[in-house]
Amino acid sequence: MHLRFFLSLCLSLSLLAQGKGVVVSQERLASEAGAAVLREGGSAVDAAVATAFALAVVHPAAGNLGGGGFLLSRPTSGQPSFVDFRETAPASAHPRMWLKADGTYDEPRHHDELASVGVPGTVAGLREAWKREGRLPWARLLAPAIRLAREGFVLSENQAASLAEQLPAFRKHGPTLAQFSRKGEPLRAGDRLVQRDLARTLARLAKDWRDFYRGTTARLIVRDMKANGGLITAADLRAYRPVLREPLRGTYRGLELLAAPPPSSGGQVLIEALNILEGYDLRAMGAGSPAAVHLTSEALRRAFADRAQFLGDPAFTPDIPLARLLSKAHADELRATIRPDHASTSDPARFIWPKDRPDTTHLSVLDGKGNAVSLTYTLEESYGLRRIVPGAGFLLNDELGDFNAVPGLTDTAGRIGTAPNLARPGQRPLSSMCPVILVKDGRVVMVSGSPGGRTIPATVLGTVLNAVDFGMDARAAVDAPRFHHQWLPDRIQVEADLPAATREALQAMGHTLKEVKKQGCAQVILVRDGRAEGAADTWRWVDSSVASE
Repeated sequence: MHLRFFLSLCLSLSLLAQGKGVVVSQERLASEAGAAVLREGGSAVDAAVATAFALAVVHPAAGNLGGGGFLLSRPTSGQPSFVDFRETAPASAHPRMWLKADGTYDEPRHHDELASVGVPGTVAGLREAWKREGRLPWARLLAPAIRLAREGFVLSENQAASLAEQLPAFRKHGPTLAQFSRKGEPLRAGDRLVQRDLARTLARLAKDWRDFYRGTTARLIVRDMKANGGLITAADLRAYRPVLREPLRGTYRGLELLAAPPPSSGGQVLIEALNILEGYDLRAMGAGSPAAVHLTSEALRRAFADRAQFLGDPAFTPDIPLARLLSKAHADELRATIRPDHASTSDPARFIWPKDRPDTTHLSVLDGKGNAVSLTYTLEESYGLRRIVPGAGFLLNDELGDFNAVPGLTDTAGRIGTAPNLARPGQRPLSSMCPVILVKDGRVVMVSGSPGGRTIPATVLGTVLNAVDFGMDARAAVDAPRFHHQWLPDRIQVEADLPAATREALQAMGHTLKEVKKQGCAQVILVRDGRAEGAADTWRWVDSSVASE
């Protein structure tokens, strides 16, 4: 047994919830904030909201007020719901916004220009979810985040290293450097990070969440935009609304799946891949075996090809053929094209994906009554634009780079020009976020999700297969080696722990492999024998934590 696996197993066993509620996130203080809400009688949504606001303080790489995401809820009574609070393009955005005056292509701008910022949705989205299923007062849910920002919290080695890595980018913007350093010098493990402007912003939101969109906070955002070439106006902020959508539904080996609909592609990729894999006896092949990795990669290859061709914001692409893409018949057709002993070939003349952006974050909640929430939200790249709103203390997203850059131009350099995901006023950029909940006989049996850019669906798929097909507990399902295929580039990304014999066999089948140190950061809750097991991805992000009611 690997030492890493053994240590993680011990941690998981010490944190198993004995029939109580569980919160799993990337930071201990955030998980504890959510668990405290559960102990006070709060709902799973209450706990998710409290955890998410706390993450905006203690995990600034991805926890946020200035970004957006998706919240999937499955209550024990009533219907599942899905709150889409993805960022939107400002009214002045347009499909050719990344082209220079001479018509040549300009790389979407990140980290130093406000033109790449989408209208944030996190505050409105969390409020919408709370309005529907919250039980505790709104202000109570923001209280832990306010305290952590006002009084500060002690940085772990991981948090300090993450902030230090960003110092060169923070130096481009004085207010951001001041907030995340000590007079320009890196903060160290054991230092206390105090964020007073952020605390004041959170206090205003605790009194009235609309302050973000039409009050003092909104004015601070607009002032920054006007002074520095940003696109977001007061009208853009006032116009923002989260969208309630029907979760995607699928089945796998007798389980019901609830997953993210467009503008996320996560649910489509996950369900389509599972439909294909349902035709194989993966358990007999074994976890990490050449056959299982090959077939899973081929299923992902085909699901990502469909993603590229069809998916975008449904408000602007209303004819997405989801019923066909998610059908068992479509999976049968795709499965018939897979050779069991040889890799397929992706067509580079059509699409190639740009680089992954890993710094989204995910949290999973299951309360003592069986209500579940799977929430994924993001600033896009790590620390988003790497720039706070002066006087407001929160980081802005750089989400508009997720739109396709050049209309009609798709080439091997990484440019994608398909129509469904071009920037238009009010459009939400395509995402790979993949919050998922699995249900059996009317009861939640698994909650999962992960950050990781376009690797997210593969990471979540791996946790599902590990639990359902390979019988792993939550800890093992999270710790198992991961891999990913996204159609193009035509290769399998593999973690270093994937067995050497499997790698050699995959290469003999014609696969190209790319090794990465780690993939994603899954936060999983698994119910076995009536007991909830929470497993945080502690070796991939050491501060990840499980907290129980």
